[in-house]
Amino acid sequence: VQLQASGGGLVQPGGSLRLSCAASGLTLERYGIGWFRQAPGKEREGISFSRTSDGSPYYAPSVKGRFTISRDNAKNTVYLQMNSLKPEDTAVYYCASKRPYSGAYYLPQSYDYWGQGTQVTVSS
Repeated sequence: VQLQASGGGLVQPGGSLRLSCAASGLTLERYGIGWFRQAPGKEREGISFSRTSDGSPYYAPSVKGRFTISRDNAKNTVYLQMNSLKPEDTAVYYCASKRPYSGAYYLPQSYDYWGQGTQVTVSS
């Protein structure tokens, strides 16, 4: 099983990026997906989750209204569209998958597989 996160980069404040999380070895539509981020010196923070039960997404207050999580089951890929980026969004972003009902979505320890992380830097 492998999750491949990509799409990070350097962007100016107010700009946009789309992160991708491509899976191999598992069918993502059967799993919950979380996007986490970790800034230097800070704990890993859950920012968006896509459940398998009803598909309704969750967004942390810090990103709500700016970020959108989506799935392309045909491509076995999950995306995180990030708009109106701010310097405080600078972090390494990780995607992760979890089995349904295997723990709280906001807890990193609930997840079975993690992508390698992709750096997002928001700076002028």
